[in-house]
Amino acid sequence: MPQVINITDEDILFAESILLPVGKFFDEERKTFIRNFETIDLQAVPGSGKTTALLAKLLILERKLPFEDGSGILVLSHTNSAIDEIIHKIKKHCPKLFSYPNFIGTIQSFTDEFLAIPYGHNILNVRIGWIDKGKYEERLWGNFQRIAWNKKFEQPTKWFYGRHIDRAKDEAKIQNKTESIICAELIEKDVKSLYYDFTTDTINSSFSHKTILKTNTNPKFIGLKLIIEEVLGSGIISYDYAYCLGKSYIQEIPLVKTLLQKRFRYVFVDEMQDMDEHQYNLLESIFHDGGKSISIYQRIGDKNQAIFNSVKVSDIWKDRELVLPLKGSQRLSKPIADVLNYFALYRNETFEIVGLRSGDLKPHILLYNNDTIKDVIPFFSDIVKTYKQNDKLVDLDRYPIKVISWSTEWNTREEKDDLAKIRLVDYHSKFEKNKHKPKQDYNCLKSYLLYFDNRKQTLEPIRKNILNAFLKVLRLEEIEDEKKRYFTKRTLLAYLKDKDLLESTNNYETLKLHLYNWSIGIIRNKIEEVWNETKLYMSIFIRIFGKEINKSTQFISESICQKQENIIENNPNLLQVDNLNMEVSTIHSTKGQTHCATLYLESYYYQDGRGDNAKSYESQRLADQFLGKPISTNAGQHVKESLKMAYVGLSRATNLLCVAVHEDRFNKHLCNIDKNKWEVKKVVKK
Repeated sequence: MPQVINITDEDILFAESILLPVGKFFDEERKTFIRNFETIDLQAVPGSGKTTALLAKLLILERKLPFEDGSGILVLSHTNSAIDEIIHKIKKHCPKLFSYPNFIGTIQSFTDEFLAIPYGHNILNVRIGWIDKGKYEERLWGNFQRIAWNKKFEQPTKWFYGRHIDRAKDEAKIQNKTESIICAELIEKDVKSLYYDFTTDTINSSFSHKTILKTNTNPKFIGLKLIIEEVLGSGIISYDYAYCLGKSYIQEIPLVKTLLQKRFRYVFVDEMQDMDEHQYNLLESIFHDGGKSISIYQRIGDKNQAIFNSVKVSDIWKDRELVLPLKGSQRLSKPIADVLNYFALYRNETFEIVGLRSGDLKPHILLYNNDTIKDVIPFFSDIVKTYKQNDKLVDLDRYPIKVISWSTEWNTREEKDDLAKIRLVDYHSKFEKNKHKPKQDYNCLKSYLLYFDNRKQTLEPIRKNILNAFLKVLRLEEIEDEKKRYFTKRTLLAYLKDKDLLESTNNYETLKLHLYNWSIGIIRNKIEEVWNETKLYMSIFIRIFGKEINKSTQFISESICQKQENIIENNPNLLQVDNLNMEVSTIHSTKGQTHCATLYLESYYYQDGRGDNAKSYESQRLADQFLGKPISTNAGQHVKESLKMAYVGLSRATNLLCVAVHEDRFNKHLCNIDKNKWEVKKVVKK
């Protein structure tokens, strides 16, 4: 019989003492979850502190380890940064939790270690040493060139051309490219995404999410399978292919599921809403197993914030019989929470967002017209400045000011010149989608340890900065890769992994461990200690390439560093208006963030209907939600997509939320808005 876990009041006090500020305590909602050890879902509202509640449970479980039956705990999240946060906050308190038989990592790392690599070794007799999308695609595309026009395999390129030419013709009408160029690009994407499913004996495409060839005697099938198996035989697979191999492993050897369930008695998955369908299904098949699993499987997240898993709205996450709610938001004030309530896509009769943060500022709607669209952001800055002077923005020193939008840039000049279609660049013409962070280049190693993107509360930006320092040393020493190019972070790590496989060395794992320890050291402000360690290791690192430190000596040893602000490139997405710093970015990039003030810019996204009934903007599609009504059961796909984006974007701010709406759309769709809940202001020209 499994060991019974009892959580005492003293256990909860212990977790509170580590995770919460002095004088703060977990409320009953969180205590209910912390004490629960059944297979359940935890559905949390934005800013509810769900990850903190999970960390509390893990801290308490550490005190109960090891379990009598020798089983362990599995903790999974979607990204490395989320795992870094868990490590940073509780690892020093949980030595047993971070050792065998427990496992804490991403779903990708779990799939790689426990499923894909063992399947390759035990079933395919292949040693998988490299799991990387770019490497797999590069090798597969190179191999494809050998069979592309080979008549023995019925010239696969002709067949791929037939698959994509119609789409290429359609896209050529709206892009500044010819249909032949577009078709060639589509063929390359399709080929690079191919994989062979050993269980179903089919050729599949991750690009189209379809099985493209089923008949194994078809010459094209034979040729494509040949090149896929060549790449696999060299020990290289893509991230997506790992899930396919993992699925094959548990289907061909069902005992694997039983062993994993016995190994991990408790399974916790955070940010469940960000899982793709294949990730969701794999975890369900192992740890729920149609209700037969012996594992306790708890899924934690917010279905209403699922904006990463698919372009389409699909209800991947099916609720368990028991769903525990976290309704209280530590981030949102009551006025913001009351408005946000109606923008939830998934809601039942008990759904509610309770704003627990103090604050009385109503959300604002800023009305602009075609002449004042460029004045929206400056007008917003004036509002922020006024509230700052009135001490209404109490979190201004703690959280940033952000300007966000869903649709950002235009593909064609025709779209750009159409005044009826507005995107982020129409409000802020200098916006660049792929330039959210300032690039930095420092003149000494120590600067890379001192100056990093501290907006993220994870180890990721520190790790990247240290890796950039190593790349700088390689450039100074004129060390290049096999293609006579300077190394990137990806190609450097790939080189070390490949070299380890060939020479049975351990350079990759050694560097990885150093990066983690140095990142922790920097978090703990041990800059001098980390600097000395990196200087010592740099000589060892350079010898991997058969060189000695020479031209980079001054860079490594110099202790007087150029100031950070002198070397950050001008970033068109970072604004300073009236001494207020603001960042302009996409909704996707702000997911998971907390802002002091948010300006949400409505933007064009497709067109539903025609004439006066056409709907392309949030103020049109989501008019009912702005007016305080929940979504209807027969809402269309674009409405649901818009709702999810709005829910994420409108739930970032602690003190002030503003939404920019064109006055024509406001007058037509939102003129009856509740002025007790919304403050409406007209943008004036500066």
